[in-house]
Amino acid sequence: MIDGCRPKGAHTLAGGWCWFTHAERIERGGGRTLVQADDIPQVALHRLTAPRAVIAGMSMDAPRIMGILNVTPDSFSDGGLFNAPDAAVAQAHSMVVDGADILDIGGESSRPGADFVDVDEEIQRTAPIIKAIRATRGPQVPISIDTRKAAVAKAALVAGANLVNDVAAFTFDADMAEVTANAGAPCCLMHAQGDPATMQDDPQYDDVVLDVYDFLQARIQTAEVAGIRRDQIIVDPGIGFGKSLEHNLALLKNLSIFHGLGCAVLLGASRKRFIGTLANAPEASDRMPGSLAVALHGVRQGMQILRVHDTLATRQAISLHMAVN
Repeated sequence: MIDGCRPKGAHTLAGGWCWFTHAERIERGGGRTLVQADDIPQVALHRLTAPRAVIAGMSMDAPRIMGILNVTPDSFSDGGLFNAPDAAVAQAHSMVVDGADILDIGGESSRPGADFVDVDEEIQRTAPIIKAIRATRGPQVPISIDTRKAAVAKAALVAGANLVNDVAAFTFDADMAEVTANAGAPCCLMHAQGDPATMQDDPQYDDVVLDVYDFLQARIQTAEVAGIRRDQIIVDPGIGFGKSLEHNLALLKNLSIFHGLGCAVLLGASRKRFIGTLANAPEASDRMPGSLAVALHGVRQGMQILRVHDTLATRQAISLHMAVN
């Protein structure tokens, strides 16, 4: 819950702006049981309630906005708009002015059907842009590198990136966890089923919510073994990555379950295809209103980070939503 009528004894969700008095126990096979929060085992309750740590300089006590900056020719929404260095730096400046708390820079499109990008090419697309942003904005603006390749992440971190955002959750490149840990950098681990080239062909799950949860729990353990602390790990259920419309809706309805992993949670649904399907908006550029609706739903579910294209509109929507509630 997020409204002000908080009953005595309610628990704070992840040290943030939401509270709860009950939780739903979800079991494989469809079993769902409502339980009082005080009856939740202490280890699980602690993970649900413990305040999240500062990550990449950002406190997690309010929703944070991650502005998307794709320096690619073929991203599904803004491909080709910002792959020139001057345009990328200008867009970065604009997003910060509009309220972005962190910039997410990617040099390989992960849209359905996207082609693989060579490591050297991806480095050339991203590292110089990060250096240029650092030269103009200074070290105070956190930057995330959106990549699944260790060499790209390493070059970006040297150039001034603060966080590694891996859409493959360290499964694509065996060196990613080590590179991230050696740099002392936080990371975001996202669930995806399959490769971008084929992930939307026919995604299948036994139980999409629990399957994604279990996958992320396993990837957190892998990151911890490599030396990355759990409190420096962000998880992302991967809306639209190897999911049907029904899978996406199931995950959105059950977003709060991912707080049980004890990590900050990122929601990346901006301008995704399912919004176009539900809202009759075939063009990605026309999906801002639907993206805002999903973002506010995420805020009500306690999502600490929202990865978005429309920075200014999202900042305004969150500000009003939080003020009213």
